[in-house]
Amino acid sequence: MGKIEQNKEQKRRAILAAAKQQFLTEGYASANMGKIADQAQLTKQTVYRYFPSKIELFQATLRFMGNSDGESFLDHLEDPNAEDGLRRFALAFAQAHLTQDHLQTFRLLIAESGKAPEMIESFFQVGPNETGATLAMFFAGRLGVQDSEQPVRLWLAMLLAFRDKALLGQERPTEKEMRDHVTAATDLLLLGLAQKG
Repeated sequence: MGKIEQNKEQKRRAILAAAKQQFLTEGYASANMGKIADQAQLTKQTVYRYFPSKIELFQATLRFMGNSDGESFLDHLEDPNAEDGLRRFALAFAQAHLTQDHLQTFRLLIAESGKAPEMIESFFQVGPNETGATLAMFFAGRLGVQDSEQPVRLWLAMLLAFRDKALLGQERPTEKEMRDHVTAATDLLLLGLAQKG
């Protein structure tokens, strides 16, 4: 990557980091491009050059947060062993949805959905819809399961079982509890698919 590209990427990351901070502390409705520019130590015009609207910046911020550790839970689906990849995906998916960033984002969505319905639509495009489409391709291509929508929806709901307590500030599961839960949920999914097929 050349110097110019590095500079552009540095600015893009500064904008996304500032946007994340603004959205999660101020809320979507109160966050504005001027505050984000100030926090990123850039001009408002620079922010608009990278992200022409607040909703586009919000979508990019969601993706940025989803990949902040450099690895997406979807990456596990590329494992040569389909079942191992599915199990690794399940654990990473459940863990990702218990991170502080995710919980804050979910609280934001609940609090502001009435004021900014476009925010909810963006969240589903970036998160659940993208995940669902990737899983549908995985199940069809790697496991030979064509009609996976309902079983996958039920499985993902099982994987998110600990999130409600975490949202309410309750104690999070231990690593062992999480692994046991994810294993049981995934075993149940695979058993159901085998019986259906």
